[in-house]
Order: sequence, then C-alpha cells, then structure tokens
Amino acid sequence: MNKLAEVLRMIKVEHTVFALPFSLIGMVFAAKGIPDFKTFGLVVLCTLFARNAAMAFNRFLDADIDAKNPRTKDRSIPAGRLSRGFVLLFVVVNSVLFILSAYFLNPLAFKLSPVALFVVLFYSYTKRFTSFSHLVLGLADAIAPAGGWIAVRGSFDYPVAFLSLAVLFWVAGFDILYSLQDIEFDRKAGLYSLPSKLGVGKSLVVSRLFHIIVVALLIYFGYLVNAGKWYWMGLFVSSSLLFYEHSLVKKDDLSRIDMAFFTVNGFFSIILLIFSFIDFYF
Repeated sequence: MNKLAEVLRMIKVEHTVFALPFSLIGMVFAAKGIPDFKTFGLVVLCTLFARNAAMAFNRFLDADIDAKNPRTKDRSIPAGRLSRGFVLLFVVVNSVLFILSAYFLNPLAFKLSPVALFVVLFYSYTKRFTSFSHLVLGLADAIAPAGGWIAVRGSFDYPVAFLSLAVLFWVAGFDILYSLQDIEFDRKAGLYSLPSKLGVGKSLVVSRLFHIIVVALLIYFGYLVNAGKWYWMGLFVSSSLLFYEHSLVKKDDLSRIDMAFFTVNGFFSIILLIFSFIDFYF
C-alpha cells in the first residue's frame, strides 16, 4: 500500500482532472451523449495509461535535475522512495496497456496510438532544447479530446481540431504560470522555458494571450457542433475562471501560483465537462 501511495504521488493522480475531462468532452460531442459502456471505459483507460506513462517517464528522465532543484528534490526518485528501474518498468507497462486499450476501440485509434505515445513521452525532453516546451506539453494534452472523438467516430473530424487546439493553448498557458516558480533554477541549470527567457512580466502576457485564444476556440467549437445553451453556460463559467486565475498571479506576487495552477484549472475542465453532459440530456 505504501508503494501504491508513492506511485500515485509520483504521477500526481489528482492532475488527471486536466486531461480526462477533455477526453470525455470529445467523446460526448462525438457520440452526442454517452456512448456504450465499452467505449466509455476504454476512453478512460487510454487516458489514464497514457498519462501514467508520460508522468512516470518525466520523473525518470528528470531525476537528476529534480535532485538539484529545491522545489523538486523530494520527488520519488531523488528521495530514494522509488528506484529508476521500477519507474521505467511502470512506463513500459502503461505504454503497452495504452496501445492495447486503443486496439480494442477501433483501427484508427490503434494506428495512431504509437504516435500519441511518442508525443506524450517526447515532451519530457523538450525543456532541454526549446523554450516552447509549454506548447509541446499542450500538444500532448490536446491528444485527449481528439482521442475521445476518434474512439467514438473512428475518424478525425474538423470540429474536434478546435477543441484540441483549445486544450493545447489552455495547458500551455497555465504551464507558463507554473514555470514561473523555477525561473532562477532553469537559468542556472541551462534549461529552457518561456519565463526563464522572457521574465515574469512578458510571460504573464503570453499566458493571458493563450487563454484568450482558448475562449475563442471553444466558442468556435461550440458553433461547429451546434452546442446547446448548457454548453454556453458552462463555457461562460469556466472562462470566468480563467480570468480569475490570472488575477491570482501578479508580476510582484507569485505566492498563489499553486491555487491558480491546480484548483482553478481543475474546476475549469470539470465544469465544462459537466455542462457538456447536461447539454445532451436537458
């Protein structure tokens, strides 16, 4: 049980509220409601397995970097609570289970599963050579709604591209905020991020711009799928949360980054999911 608790801590299981709701939103709009139990279950499993593999691989790859960063030195591998070998095995097992789950969905989901896996694993390398690593992380999470859509339809259709783009800019925007905590460390360690390159003030502007783009993309997606009034109500509430998020983080006050990063964004995705469900039943 201690090992299980440590694994859940390593993969930050609570952060599943970022990707999983959008997998389900893509699924719901593709099916115009809730699909059969098999599809629903496999969408959830694919999302969890891919995310588990990505998070564990990030911890495996960044173990030496994490050990030098005061903020991350207590993570599972640097602290010695999990071994590198165990974490790598965890990555492999979850990667295999992800591809296997995709196989039972439909041919396109199965064919694209190695591509999706490559993207979510590749992200962990990007901070070593590009300041646009936030956008690559956004791309990794943007696979979630597209995957939910493909799971139902067996095809990638025009409307879901805008939902995926919204997730890309949403994740990139809040990851920039999260990276503000590590500006000095990233500069000293030779790591790349927009905050370490642009500084706090300009990074906040970029993050806000990304989230304005998110709202515009979600509006256009709602138009394309002919969403009902409940979707628009949910979009209004969740969009308001994005503006609230940016009121929490100021150039001279970064003390509430954790609240902005986790709490607000967790509610953003869940609220949009709940109202999307309601939209098809009321």
